[in-house]
Amino acid sequence: MAKKESTFKNMVLALFLVTLFASSALALIYEVTKGPIAEAKRLKKANAIGEVVPAFDNDPGTEVKKLAVEGDTLYFYRAWTNGKVTGIAVESYTYAGFSGLIKIMVGFLPDGTLNDIAVLEHAETPGLGDKMEKEKSFDRTSGESWTTQFEGKDPRSFSLRVKQDNGDVDAITAATISSRAFCDAVQRAYDGLLVVTGELDIDAISGSTSGIMQSDQN
Repeated sequence: MAKKESTFKNMVLALFLVTLFASSALALIYEVTKGPIAEAKRLKKANAIGEVVPAFDNDPGTEVKKLAVEGDTLYFYRAWTNGKVTGIAVESYTYAGFSGLIKIMVGFLPDGTLNDIAVLEHAETPGLGDKMEKEKSFDRTSGESWTTQFEGKDPRSFSLRVKQDNGDVDAITAATISSRAFCDAVQRAYDGLLVVTGELDIDAISGSTSGIMQSDQN
């Protein structure tokens, strides 16, 4: 009986030591990698801002405005050149993707027209929904990507819905859900832009961005 009890104690001790070692190793790996991961995300976001708005001479990342929207947040980055706003980049999102969350950076010119759009994060189907990324949908014949159709468009007259829903956007072939979600994120960015620029009252927003609330500026 004593031998069995001793064996059991040894097993418990061994399991404890293995668990302790594993948890310590995971904690160490997390501490070592969290800095580089955070820096990689910061650089990706900075590159996306530079991609979607005209040239600027400030650091848009230091001028961030936030809007809390349905449990998530929109981020607004103002780009300046010689003290004049050249564009506003809006970090937007949607949970309506085929695989859930999609994050994009939407660039607007000072007059509210769309300049360019970059995808930050998604888990859409390879070869279908992932064609929302420029490099995945680039057509060598036309020299254009799927997102090109948004460039220069004014959301006041260009309906940010797919044509299957009586909008103006050509959906990605066989990826209508992803296309709808992308449009939803762009529309959310535009509605938020109208709020922060004072052109639209919070209470007037309906649809996917209903319940938007303004938060403090960083």
